[in-house]
Amino acid sequence: MLNNLDKIYHDLLQDILDNGYEKKDRTGTGTISVYGRQIRFNMKDGFPLLTTKKLHIRSIIHELLWFINGETNVKYLNDNGVTIWDEWVDTNGDLGPVYGKQWVDWGGAYETILTREKDENGHHKFVKKHHPGINQIQRLIDRLNTAPDCRRMIVSAWNVGELEQMALMPCHYGFQIWTRELTLEERYNLWFVNNYETGMERYFDPNKLPDFDNDYYTPTPKREISLQWSQRSVDVGLGWPFNIASYALLLHMIAQQVNMVPGELIGNLGDTHIYTNHIDPIKEQLKRNSKTMELPKLILNKAKDIFSYKYEDFKIEGYDAHPSIKMDISI
Repeated sequence: MLNNLDKIYHDLLQDILDNGYEKKDRTGTGTISVYGRQIRFNMKDGFPLLTTKKLHIRSIIHELLWFINGETNVKYLNDNGVTIWDEWVDTNGDLGPVYGKQWVDWGGAYETILTREKDENGHHKFVKKHHPGINQIQRLIDRLNTAPDCRRMIVSAWNVGELEQMALMPCHYGFQIWTRELTLEERYNLWFVNNYETGMERYFDPNKLPDFDNDYYTPTPKREISLQWSQRSVDVGLGWPFNIASYALLLHMIAQQVNMVPGELIGNLGDTHIYTNHIDPIKEQLKRNSKTMELPKLILNKAKDIFSYKYEDFKIEGYDAHPSIKMDISI
C-alpha cells in the first residue's frame, strides 16, 4: 500500500519507465524522458516527504533558507553540513546569480568605487557598493496582505539577462501563489481545532458563532493559499523529491506570515526524466510500500518576517521512512 504522496511519486516513476523516450543530455549520462506532467498534493494530507526512501531534511531546510536570504555562495550551506551544490561552485564557492539572487535581488548589481581612503602602501582603496534590485519575495508578501485575489503573484528565477552567469540555470524557474476565501464552516472547523486544547470550546455557544477575527489566541485565518511551481527540467529520481518538500516548506512559511491556511501544492513539469544510471535504484524503490500511511507533520515556529526563519524553527514530527537509496548525481 502507498500513501497519497508516495503513490503520486511512484506513478510518475512508472509513467517514465513505461512511456519515456531515450534522450541525450547535457551531462552525457543519458535519460528516459516524458514531457508535460502535473502533480497536485493537498497539504491537509500531511507534509510531503517520501517514505519509500528517506530524504535528508537538513539539506532541504538549509537550502531553502539559503535561497530566501539571497545567498549564492556555498559557505552557509557547507557550514551547516550541506554539500548538494558543491559540484558546481567556482574556486571561491560562488555559483553566480542563481535562485537566491533572483528571488530577493532581481537586477541588483555591485559597483566598484574608488575611495579617498588609502591602504598601508598609500594606495587608494576600492569598495563594492551594492545597488539593490527587486525583492520579489517581499513584494509577494506585501501583495498577499493588500490584494490577496491578485493574479500577478509570481516569483521568477529565469532572468534571461543573467542566465549565462549562473553555474546552473534554474530548473524550477518560477512559482505563482493563489488564494481563496474560506467558508464560514471551514473557519469554524479551524477555530475549533486551534482552540480545542485550550479548553475554549467549553465556552462555545452553539447559538452564537465565535468571533473568529478577535480570538484571544490568534485570529482564525480567512483564506487558503496554494502554490504552483514550474520546472523545466525534472530529475525525478534524485532532485524532485527535494523540490516537492522545499516548495511545501515555502508554502507553509508564506501562509504563516500572512495568516492563511496551506491548500494545494501543484507542480508543472517540463522535461521529466530518469537518468539511465538511476533506473536500477528506482526499480528497487518501486518494490517498496509506504513505510507509513500517515505522512509527517511540520511544526513551524513563527518568525518576525519571512527572512528571519532559522533552521531551529522547523520540526518534522512522525517521519518514518525506508532507508535512503544511493543515486549518483549527473553534472
